[in-house]
Amino acid sequence: MRVDFYLLDAAPAEAVVPLLARAAKQAGERVLVVSDDAEQVARIDKALWEMAPEAFLAHGIAGEGHEARQPVLVSGEIEPVNNAQFVILADGKWRDESSRFARTFLLFGEDRRQEARDCWTMIGQNDAMERHFWKQEGGKWREMG
Repeated sequence: MRVDFYLLDAAPAEAVVPLLARAAKQAGERVLVVSDDAEQVARIDKALWEMAPEAFLAHGIAGEGHEARQPVLVSGEIEPVNNAQFVILADGKWRDESSRFARTFLLFGEDRRQEARDCWTMIGQNDAMERHFWKQEGGKWREMG
């Protein structure tokens, strides 16, 4: 299992989710996007529709029907009814159920930095888990060593 930590200091989660979802789709993977904030779910939904209209990214919202066939499903619950192997934790909250996925993306801002540090430490104690830290520099995401 791999966990990618994304520090959101230059862009909000709703700007990053479409980039990660598009990359996952290009890799042939399905994605579950999780946030327990209904307003953030609405912003992510809008961003997935509008961010790159020329490169349409099919997706759905949990509870609106046809969840199982969605390549990208946005939900308040960490339940991969779309058979996703990738999960994006858009609200910055770690969930232990994330270990069921092949890859987890934890998006967090300054307000959740300490929680992310604690999670980084916890994951580092598990030999079966690989971790990576990403930060935006000059408009590009770079892996920090």
